[in-house]
Amino acid sequence: MDDRITDLEIKLMHAESHIESLNTTAFEQQKQINDLTRRIELMQEYIKGIGKQMTQAGDTVEEPPPPHY
Repeated sequence: MDDRITDLEIKLMHAESHIESLNTTAFEQQKQINDLTRRIELMQEYIKGIGKQMTQAGDTVEEPPPPHY
């Protein structure tokens, strides 16, 4: 009976170790996801800003039509 209890305790220790490892991995991945999400948001804002600048620049500069017109 003692051997069975000892085996169960060992298995429980290993299971707890694996759970802690998975928890740490999940936490680190969530931090990476949050960082990447923020970077995407910043890139979207940057691209919108460039688009507005190009639109404004395009409105003020009158280019002649291409030669094939």
